[in-house]
Amino acid sequence: MSDPFLIIGAGQAGVQIAESLRQEGYDGELLLIGTESHPPYQRPPLSKKWLIEPAGANSLALRGAEALARRRISLRLGATVAAIDRRASKLELAGGERLGYSKLALATGSIPRALPIAGSALNGVFSLRSIEDSVAISQALRRCASEATPVVVIGGGFIGLEVAAGARKLGAEVTVLEGLPRLMSRVTAPVISEAFERLHRAHDVTLVFNAQVTELIGSNGQVCGVRTADGREYPAGCVVVGIGVVPDDRLAAAAGLACNQGIIVDDCARTNDDSIAAAGDCTARRLPDGRLLRLESVQNAVEQGKSAAAALLGRQRPFVAAPWFWSDQFDVKLQMVGLSAGYDQVVTRGDLQKPAFSAFYFRTGRLIAVDSLSRVQDHMQAKRLLDAGLSCTPDQAADPQFELQSLVNQVKRSEAAKPIAGGA
Repeated sequence: MSDPFLIIGAGQAGVQIAESLRQEGYDGELLLIGTESHPPYQRPPLSKKWLIEPAGANSLALRGAEALARRRISLRLGATVAAIDRRASKLELAGGERLGYSKLALATGSIPRALPIAGSALNGVFSLRSIEDSVAISQALRRCASEATPVVVIGGGFIGLEVAAGARKLGAEVTVLEGLPRLMSRVTAPVISEAFERLHRAHDVTLVFNAQVTELIGSNGQVCGVRTADGREYPAGCVVVGIGVVPDDRLAAAAGLACNQGIIVDDCARTNDDSIAAAGDCTARRLPDGRLLRLESVQNAVEQGKSAAAALLGRQRPFVAAPWFWSDQFDVKLQMVGLSAGYDQVVTRGDLQKPAFSAFYFRTGRLIAVDSLSRVQDHMQAKRLLDAGLSCTPDQAADPQFELQSLVNQVKRSEAAKPIAGGA
């Protein structure tokens, strides 16, 4: 009997690979290996609603052990893979056990970027990746609220701002220290940053820009403040570090797989080893022009997971859909679709002050991405357009009287006109 297909990583991408293998007709032995003790669960809620209203790990479940068992997907939790022996097609676990594989998928995810300064190991300093992290942060935020001690968040990106919003909802005083001149500057246009700056200030979040954190100050092993390069000190009952994540490609790199900003894969989630595929946050996709693209989202994990399953079976299923992402902060939902890097024009549609508007990103007159704040219809229509390779004009996007739905209808008509596979 041949060795099983093994999947390292029991998160969104790993589960998707396993389930897609079954959907693609793979009937052999299949083992999903996870380092955590929890069955596969959703991570996005950990910095959103679940942070302020923990409802138990079961409420986050992607698939329970019984559901996986019905698909004949074996699940091994609390297991750490120490090494991949590609020549022997075996994995070595931390305890020394070796497992053979016929095909292997890597879905190792990402790890929070470390803050390499004095005091980062003090009690009361947190980063957010797991259920345990979220529980610990939630408890710390509540303690700060009850003791009237400030919460300091380092980083004005999605995670940092979602934690700041949760802390304010719990009644804690919050200061966000952002090293750049505006919020979410790496992924959004200034008009979006300004809207979220107004939103957070309206909820009494203190925002400090161009803040270069140099030290976390402690007393008796507990963090009590943050010092910045300009000599200012910010009191802190706890500190949450949200300065991004890095791909967990350590196993892959040690095994000699091609890595650069993540495990390098093609559009079909194939690595440079024919027997190994990879998907999710741990990957960097090689684009046709040679650039590497990293996407950190549920959609990317799901779509790459489907591609990886096909690749392991010797089939091609390229990931071509427009990427999308979302963030919940206070009562505003930010939905993003497409890739805005390299835009040369931004036009807005809607009410910037409420805020309930969308920012349409164009490059040389063609739509490449849309960020929507509490404008779900804009987001859905933009997604349909980008998936179909269609574009509105900047004037159409800026005109509140123009019906984006008319362009979406073109997509529907073209889809309806396509011949049915196998038809006459």
